[in-house]
Amino acid sequence: MEKRAGKIQPLKAIAAALVTALAMKLFLFDFMISEGRSMLPAIRPGALLLINRAAYGLRFPWAGRYVLRWKQPETGDIVVFKTPLGQTAVKRCAAVEEEGVFALGDNTGESLDSRSYGFIQCDEILGKVVGIR
Repeated sequence: MEKRAGKIQPLKAIAAALVTALAMKLFLFDFMISEGRSMLPAIRPGALLLINRAAYGLRFPWAGRYVLRWKQPETGDIVVFKTPLGQTAVKRCAAVEEEGVFALGDNTGESLDSRSYGFIQCDEILGKVVGIR
C-alpha cells in the first residue's frame, strides 16, 4: 500500500501544476506569435508577444465579455482583440471613446483595422501586449 500512495502524490502535484498553468493561460497571461506586417516597426512578423489578459479586468473566455472591469484601454496601448470577422488581431489604440476602441496598425498601408471595420467594443479586447521579443 505504501508504494501505491507514493505514486499518487506526484500525480496530484502534476495535476495541480497543469490546472494552475491552464488557469494562468485563460485568465492572466498568454503568448502569441505575431503574423503579418501591420504593426511594423513596433512588432515584426514572428515576434513573440506576452499578453496580459487581466490588464483591463476579469474576462471569462467562454462568456465573451468582462465580468469585472478595473481599467479601460488607453490611447497608445497595444491590444489583442477579436475582429468582427472573428480573427485575432493586434493593433494600437488610436482613440478610446464611448463606442469603444479605434484600433490602428502602425503600418497603416498594410493594416486591416478600425478604418475598415469600425470601433472595437471593449468586451472584444482579450488583453494588452506587455512584452515583445
